[in-house]
Amino acid sequence: MKSGGGLYAFAFWWLDITVTKGVIRVQQIATKKSAGSECHINPALWDRFSKAETREAYCRAWLALQCVLISKAVQGVIVLGEAESGSYSPVGKWPETGKNPERLADITLRVCEDRCGLLETLDESDEPADPRCHPYAIAYPILIDDRLYGAVAVEVVAASETQLKDVMAHLQWGVSWMELLFRRQQAREDREVRARLKTAVDMMAGVLSEKTCDSACMTFVTEMATQLSCDRVSLSFLDKTHARVQTISHSAQVRKRMNLVRAIGQAMDEAILQRRDIVFPPPSDADVLIVRQHKALADQYGAGSIFTLPVYGEDRHLGALTFERSAEKPFTTEEMSFCRSVAVLLFPVLEAKRREDRLLIFKVKDAIKDQVVDLFGPDHTGRKLLLVLLLSVAIFFSLKTGDYRISADTVLEGAIRRVVVAPFDGYMKETNVKAGDVVAEGAIMCILDDRDLRLDRLTWLSKRSQYQKQYQEAMARHNRAEASIIKTQLDQASAKFDLADSQIERTRITAPFEGIVIQDNLAHRMGGSVAKGEVLFELMPLDAYRIVLAVDERRIADVRVHQRGRMILSAFPTEPIDFVVEKITPITIAREGLNFFRVEAIPDTDPVRLRPGMEGVGKIDVDRRNLFSIWTRGFREWFTLWLWSWWP
Repeated sequence: MKSGGGLYAFAFWWLDITVTKGVIRVQQIATKKSAGSECHINPALWDRFSKAETREAYCRAWLALQCVLISKAVQGVIVLGEAESGSYSPVGKWPETGKNPERLADITLRVCEDRCGLLETLDESDEPADPRCHPYAIAYPILIDDRLYGAVAVEVVAASETQLKDVMAHLQWGVSWMELLFRRQQAREDREVRARLKTAVDMMAGVLSEKTCDSACMTFVTEMATQLSCDRVSLSFLDKTHARVQTISHSAQVRKRMNLVRAIGQAMDEAILQRRDIVFPPPSDADVLIVRQHKALADQYGAGSIFTLPVYGEDRHLGALTFERSAEKPFTTEEMSFCRSVAVLLFPVLEAKRREDRLLIFKVKDAIKDQVVDLFGPDHTGRKLLLVLLLSVAIFFSLKTGDYRISADTVLEGAIRRVVVAPFDGYMKETNVKAGDVVAEGAIMCILDDRDLRLDRLTWLSKRSQYQKQYQEAMARHNRAEASIIKTQLDQASAKFDLADSQIERTRITAPFEGIVIQDNLAHRMGGSVAKGEVLFELMPLDAYRIVLAVDERRIADVRVHQRGRMILSAFPTEPIDFVVEKITPITIAREGLNFFRVEAIPDTDPVRLRPGMEGVGKIDVDRRNLFSIWTRGFREWFTLWLWSWWP
């Protein structure tokens, strides 16, 4: 662009314009072609636009350029604001004197609401020089990344739709200059934020690397004094209602300078009591605040410029910071904003370090105090309700009584366990039962091979007949001595014969009573040998059972004979079985690292459906006790043993 005029190339857009209630709304914009026009602009206007230092000056110069470049522009106005607040205010108009910018107020507000370009026909305020021309209001929003910053509106006189399209295209082109302004401002703010953040992070790293609160505070105030070129930076923590100076930069012995410490503390109290930042000397446009202590500090110790910042956090004031330097360098708004940002970030860390450095007794005291305040203060309704609920539950269970029962694992056993053994050495011929079978009394369970026994029987039968014949012959000869010897041999043969008969009879092993076979040792031994006394079967009756409970040794003292209880078997979980304790054996069983006593009980139920070996859980009724005592007994016993083991 050349000063004084020249050829300007810019894009024209075809506008899809529809008319609704007298308002032409821009729906879509597309590039069509480029056109050139020659326009002469005052160089001073371009110079003012390029050298604008504030946003308002930039906007006024930009609006003036737009209105000069737009053919037959009557007046223009630009408004800026924030979409979040919904408030927009004019920052520039053209021309600066005269005209009536209120004619553009309505369309400007609608553009901000609809966030799209609008065209509206205006009433003719004067007699038009050209009857074909009519006044129009054209407005376009300033949208950057879908964020509305404001709008620009121009009143023009146009005779055709093409002229209106050119004006709208020119406004759309010109808004990019406004985008440049806001992006530059955003970039500058981002740079400032990054610089502050980097400084704050560096300070945070230095503070966190210190082990004690004093060293961390000294690192912080020294770094702040260096960053802001301060003569002195002081830090205090709030002690009840007064600020207690903790650290002063460039001064290791704070307590030796009592007058200075007192003056700084009073200045901090002045800011904390007013709950405001205090700058001394106060700016001309600042609110009226009491600065008497700040003036005294400046007069006594030569600080020409003082800035005190009370720090608020955790719903209370944590302390304050006081910055002092010469009068030639007053604190700027950016510096004060930097101080606030750093203080909000680092002061809670310093407060946490201060709390950690206290003695344990003070920590416990504050913890108890905080809990009491939370419980009896105005807030923390949920905690209060929880406390009331816990107290109610504790009182209820302290007064309510219940059945005290001892729980134990149970197993069902037969009251009688009978062993069936082999009567003599022999071989297995036949077996009729196996484990789990129910047998009747006298039923044949197995048969032993009797062939050898029958041969023995025939042998002894023959010998007995022979001895009888010899005995008769000896008696016929009246040989008493020989008859006596033969008589003895005859008796022996008869005994052997009877023994063989008896053994043959016992080869059929029968059930001694009605019961169930719980063990069978003859599996896969058909035709095998058995030894005399070897266990062949084990039987239990079906009408006599006992319940064996494994009671923990810690509860055996509460168990008595004839106590009643109830058992639930895994096979019948919905059918509880009552029982009576019959016997407490003084023998313990080690299991899973614990000792258990064997307690025997007799069931009260019909034993038809019961079977030996069934397991379950039984509970022995002891008495009625307090519920709290029942539930806390295990802990109380453990604590008693632990205390006894450690008590001297």
